[in-house]
Amino acid sequence: MKAADVRALSADQLNDELAKLKKEQFNLRFQKATGQLEKTSRINEVRKDIARVKTIARQKAAEAKA
Repeated sequence: MKAADVRALSADQLNDELAKLKKEQFNLRFQKATGQLEKTSRINEVRKDIARVKTIARQKAAEAKA
């Protein structure tokens, strides 16, 4: 997911995306623990996507206050 795509989302959509990513992260961790995870790089991708969504959500909240 690119930052430009995330910036186009509204605040509600950002929250939904964050929830979806956290659920995916949980599932990936569970798969890793049980030895079923095939694409281990996806864990890092999801972590970075979560950070990206949180950062942009925080920036939008700061812009709304200013």
